[in-house]
Amino acid sequence: MNIRVTDDKVIIDGYVNAVERLSKPLNDRLGTFVERVKAGAFKRALERADDVRILINHDWQRDIGGIKDGNLELSEDAIGLRAHAEITDPKTVADVKSGKTQFRGWSFGFTDREVEQGEENGLTVRNVKDLNLYEVSLIDRSRVPAYDGTLVAVRSADDSERVNIADVTESEIKLRVEEKEKPDNKDNHADEESGAVDYTEYHNIIEEMKGDN
Repeated sequence: MNIRVTDDKVIIDGYVNAVERLSKPLNDRLGTFVERVKAGAFKRALERADDVRILINHDWQRDIGGIKDGNLELSEDAIGLRAHAEITDPKTVADVKSGKTQFRGWSFGFTDREVEQGEENGLTVRNVKDLNLYEVSLIDRSRVPAYDGTLVAVRSADDSERVNIADVTESEIKLRVEEKEKPDNKDNHADEESGAVDYTEYHNIIEEMKGDN
């Protein structure tokens, strides 16, 4: 997550969720399972969504903007769901500038539309192929994820279930980038002589997602 503060605005950019990554084990009334959001699920959700709001800590009393307000941009790329927000809410700006509020990451609230269930390594796996996205939240330091270096994903608006998404590995990022950037793409940062691809940008993204702000 990258945060920049101006006189009257807090500008925040970062990844809300990495697609194709298994969550930590979760529990519900049916037992233990793990979950992954499949590539393309966020893209479809955004194409359908009339609006997606920005909240603080999944608190609907702290609604500080959204797509309709023009201060939130969401998109899915090869890594996952990326957010760019420009917060002008006076209280939020003042709290960030004073240090009273320190944001540690993004989170999101959604419900399932299409899920494919299977088993991997003895665990039930829920592959979320489609979803309804209602909000993305800025998480402050009053909430501590179960594991350091994770992104936190809330499955429902009442914050009753939480998914801790593991770090994206550098090799996985490279694989996704290679899939996106075909050999005939002249803008793929390849060195003309060696054919090597410069992954510096993606390494920086990985460090950002690990919380090395």
